[in-house]
Amino acid sequence: MSATAQAQSEVQHDTPPDTTPEYHNDHMNGAEPPTEADRRSAHGSPWRSQETVEDNPIGLDDETVKQLLPKLDEIQATMWTLYHQYQKHHWLVEGPQFRDLHHFLEENYEEVHKYIDRISERMTALGGIPTSSPANQAKLSHVEHEPEGTFRVRAMLQHDLAAEGTLAATVRDAIELALELGDHGTKRELEKVLTKAENRAHHLDHYLGEDSLEIGLTADEREVTN
Repeated sequence: MSATAQAQSEVQHDTPPDTTPEYHNDHMNGAEPPTEADRRSAHGSPWRSQETVEDNPIGLDDETVKQLLPKLDEIQATMWTLYHQYQKHHWLVEGPQFRDLHHFLEENYEEVHKYIDRISERMTALGGIPTSSPANQAKLSHVEHEPEGTFRVRAMLQHDLAAEGTLAATVRDAIELALELGDHGTKRELEKVLTKAENRAHHLDHYLGEDSLEIGLTADEREVTN
């Protein structure tokens, strides 16, 4: 569907350059975040609404785009949840393995962010507009962020592993759809996301393995005593 007719029918309401949007600050103190209507009231209506799908320059038909855009949007929203959770764990991890885990979790959130960008850029190549509001991304995400507060290290990593598994399953479904629709470019981008997710899950699984230096030492001492 061409964006031209829809864009012409929409009226742009620009916020004056010297005016700061006015918010009711009560949402900062535990109330509900502002709605789309609230944000439009503060900032004006967008030039193109998110429902607008432009003609793509890469020769994909409307039906292919219509089916793939929602899937890609759900994937990037899911990855945003995972990104924020990895960053939280990077901040809060502690204990004897702090340094290794601190760097491991940083590498993970940086990698997730990189591929969020690639999936969102693919959406724009298809003519779509990625969901960018954190509140709206949370609604689309296939995983929920863990509750606020510090969890034990193993629980943190278990939450991350579960999220990676959900992400991988979601991406596999989208790969099958892209292949069915003949969109090999999107399929290739998704395969990169999948490989990285599986690799992170593999490493998380190793961190959560049964053995450790402490367990091994205790077991060896017990055997000698007996």
